[in-house]
Amino acid sequence: MSRSRPFTMPRPALSSRAMTYYAALTIMTFFAVSAAPTPLYHYYQREMQLSPLLVSVIFAAYSFSMLAAFLTVARLSDFVGRRPMILTALLTNAVALVLFILAQSADALIVARIVQGVATGIASTTLGAVILDTDPRDGSLYNSVTAFVGLTAGVLLAGVLLAYAPLPGQLVYAVLLALTLLEAATLAVLPETGVRRPGALTALVPRVAVPAPARPVMVRIAPLNIAAWALGGFYFSLMPTLVTVATRIASPFVGAAVVSVLLIVATVTVLGLRAATAERLLGTAVVSMGLGVAATLAGTALQSVPAMIGGTAIAGIGFGASFAGNLKKLLPLADPDDRASLFAAFYIENYLAYSLPAILAGLLIPVLGLIDTAYLYGGALIALTLVSLVLMTVGSRSPTPAAALDEIG
Repeated sequence: MSRSRPFTMPRPALSSRAMTYYAALTIMTFFAVSAAPTPLYHYYQREMQLSPLLVSVIFAAYSFSMLAAFLTVARLSDFVGRRPMILTALLTNAVALVLFILAQSADALIVARIVQGVATGIASTTLGAVILDTDPRDGSLYNSVTAFVGLTAGVLLAGVLLAYAPLPGQLVYAVLLALTLLEAATLAVLPETGVRRPGALTALVPRVAVPAPARPVMVRIAPLNIAAWALGGFYFSLMPTLVTVATRIASPFVGAAVVSVLLIVATVTVLGLRAATAERLLGTAVVSMGLGVAATLAGTALQSVPAMIGGTAIAGIGFGASFAGNLKKLLPLADPDDRASLFAAFYIENYLAYSLPAILAGLLIPVLGLIDTAYLYGGALIALTLVSLVLMTVGSRSPTPAAALDEIG
């Protein structure tokens, strides 16, 4: 008689297309969590008696821990598979949300932001790679839109709950914690899209891995990319407070709304220009970013929320076009095995630009005041867009930025 094999139930798994949608929705959640503290910074400052510098440090702790993740564990999904790293990121994110709910001091907020940064660093590279694994054609579009949608949702949700609901320092985190745990449970029925390969321990050694074909392109677009992320850093750390100081409007929802305009317009820009070439996107970004920042500073001087919103909307076009153009330019230059590594290197540059200028602004505020610091910060961003314009037009036969970008890459 032959020995029968024990019967085992196969693990139920949805399609790879379902994995695309799951990855997109989950990465939105991570970015929503990362943006949720933005409307709360002024609340924390008032309730915990925090200085502007300490607020900037709390904000930046997230970026630096994310950078540490990008340099180490964020690349592990290229070796151990996508699903184990997604689960790790979700559980780490849940821990961060619990820490936020329990936080009663600046130290506790810093620890929560550090844990949050590690989780988002793992998630952004792993889920971004999953989207490209399962939808190579539209992967760069998904990776552009999901960040902005998630950030917008997090800012608006936190702003609304802070202004109109009880438990201002806890409720938004409780809502996001429930969503995070649901996503962790859903992962059980989703397929693996990566391939395990040796070298996981080597991947933990900090290094910046930019594939050779992407290096010259990454250098050429760096000034614009830095300007865009530095703009985002200012909005997410200081813009709600700037709105309050400049306009004397104390509602946390108004400050959150101004930040949301940047993100909503960025999202619409990415979708509206999804068929545009990378060159056109980057050319649009250069012009819109400079004009938008200048208009926002004018609105600050006029103490006008509508003017600040109008300038923010123009800057949002540049913010979205820059991010989408950079991804469209860079991602095709990496082989599948190098995708998570390229994401890590790209986000390292982004989050250094996102955090370091915000810390510098926190140092300058006690000396110059918030409004004058905003003028200086905005002036530096405009200067970076001018540098980008020069780099994009050198050697071009056309004086327009969009045409000049045909020479890039």
